[in-house]
Amino acid sequence: MLKQRLITALILAPCALAGLFFLSFDLFKLFTCVIVLFAAWEWADLSGVPSASARVAYSSFVAACIALVDYSLPVEHFKDFMLPTVLFWIMALFWVLRFPVVRGWQSSWQRMIIGLLVLVPSWMALVSIRQHPDGSVFLLMLLLLVWGADIGAYFAGKTWGRKKLAPKVSPGKTMAGFWGGIGSCVLIAVGFVVYLDFSALDGFYLIVLSVIAGLASVLGDLFESMLKRQRGIKDSSKLLPGHGGVLDRIDSITAAAPMFVLGVHVLTTV
Repeated sequence: MLKQRLITALILAPCALAGLFFLSFDLFKLFTCVIVLFAAWEWADLSGVPSASARVAYSSFVAACIALVDYSLPVEHFKDFMLPTVLFWIMALFWVLRFPVVRGWQSSWQRMIIGLLVLVPSWMALVSIRQHPDGSVFLLMLLLLVWGADIGAYFAGKTWGRKKLAPKVSPGKTMAGFWGGIGSCVLIAVGFVVYLDFSALDGFYLIVLSVIAGLASVLGDLFESMLKRQRGIKDSSKLLPGHGGVLDRIDSITAAAPMFVLGVHVLTTV
């Protein structure tokens, strides 16, 4: 499994980084849209959609929603939708903390609606941050925060993990891993504060924002784990050998990106 993960990562990482940082803005929007549509296919399965044709229909509907947003709304206004998205993720946190007691998301149609609230705003967030004057820097920072939270959690959990973080949702995650991930986010944020030569106040804000993004990335991971547990599957698909599906790779970003974009907007306008 480790060998598979490494080979897949060595192939995908350069392709993903090239797509995110070296494409034109219009191609970037298309590139991230394709990723989201793969995730939409997998989300349809998480929602209990039985047939391949129905999953194609759901993915097509997500594509239509993205196209409608892109056609009717200037990119400059994408950030205005981040606050409602953050409010949704606060509701998602309540669902995760109360799993499996709280109802309201278990039916197939409810999960499909939730998929729209997760996937479309995450695409908007990535596009919004890419258009920022310092978009490449902040996009790189977002990715490093998500990856750092995951890697820090893995090694801290392996070394010191005893107490479970959310055993009913994801038994493999530990409190030690949680704090290891957050610690990694702080270190990454300090590095960017130095690189960007921020003032003490702005630097402190960026560190706090990075911790919030790290917390959100954990929430995104746990939320998908909750859906998979409800569905009775381990991975969202087998598309990426050793890594599961596309959704397994971007679940943290779907929650972290809207919060990070909202925070960067506040930082650069106030």
